[in-house]
Amino acid sequence: MQDSNISVWLQWAREIQAISQIGLVFKKNHHDEKNFSRLLEIAAEMAAYHSNLDFQETRADFQEQKGYATVKVDVRGAVLDQKRILLVQEVRDGRWCLPGGWADVGETPSRMVAREVLEESGFIIEPQRLVGVYDANRGGRPLSFFHAYKIIFLCRITGGAARPSQETSAVDFFDFDRIPSLSYPRTIQRHLDDILALVSDPNRPAVFD
Repeated sequence: MQDSNISVWLQWAREIQAISQIGLVFKKNHHDEKNFSRLLEIAAEMAAYHSNLDFQETRADFQEQKGYATVKVDVRGAVLDQKRILLVQEVRDGRWCLPGGWADVGETPSRMVAREVLEESGFIIEPQRLVGVYDANRGGRPLSFFHAYKIIFLCRITGGAARPSQETSAVDFFDFDRIPSLSYPRTIQRHLDDILALVSDPNRPAVFD
């Protein structure tokens, strides 16, 4: 099966999972619960069949999702030193990305990105501008199956020093024309292009999908 077809199947599975999750919230009787639970299993079967996801793990992950289905949020920090961009090397795949990660409940986006950058790179930063809000089509692991938005902030360094973490094996600055292999979908070329465009034109408005 072609990649485009796989993507369509995963989009359908994502939508069915969301419908089943919402249906279980508003179920009126045992029949509703049975039917929406079966929809959840079908979504897990589709996702596992058309990807490298494990069915049992995917079904368990789906069952853990409670309440009205909504998108997840991923925050990333665009930190520059002169005209070089800060990237961290992911332990999971050995590739590079902007420091950041899933947003936690109860924390503002700006504080969240500051904490993530500190934890993953060792640098203390201050968010200054919004680069953009992106629709992140995430895939490859059970948690990544879910629909997510990615928020990228332009930040300035106020302290700290380069230091890897449990999740990152290296920290470094790169020229925009010498970017190493990127850790998709954590960071893609479009994100770097938008960051460079904003640095080149401070009056450029934030981008969004």
